[in-house]
Amino acid sequence: MGMMTEFREFAMRGNVIDLAVGVVIGGAFGKIVTALVDKVIMPPIGLLIGGVDFSKLAITLKAASVDAAGQEVPAVVLAYGEFINAVIQFVIVAFAIFMVVKGINKLHRKPEDAPAAPAEPSEEILLLRDIRDSLRK
Repeated sequence: MGMMTEFREFAMRGNVIDLAVGVVIGGAFGKIVTALVDKVIMPPIGLLIGGVDFSKLAITLKAASVDAAGQEVPAVVLAYGEFINAVIQFVIVAFAIFMVVKGINKLHRKPEDAPAAPAEPSEEILLLRDIRDSLRK
């Protein structure tokens, strides 16, 4: 029974629950970004380029065919348009995460992290200044 107790303690720690919440929210955010890229960002870009639908861009390496048994063999396709969409989605997600982490770090910054006021000059510097001022008189 010791292993179950240990597992329950592990699972109930704040970090594990925070991680689970982050994964769920991240999955939902990924779906939002996918819809944004596929339905909002890429159509105008495709229109500007000349009516290109990026999700349909592909190179057919081998055309579809029918084998001897009469079953259709699907085409072998290199779908680079979907890769372009995935790269754009990644950039958007990475930027959003960067902005969130930057905001959290700004909120968590302690006053000690702020630049300190310059230290007072040492006694030697003060003495040298006094000598300089005396010589000027």
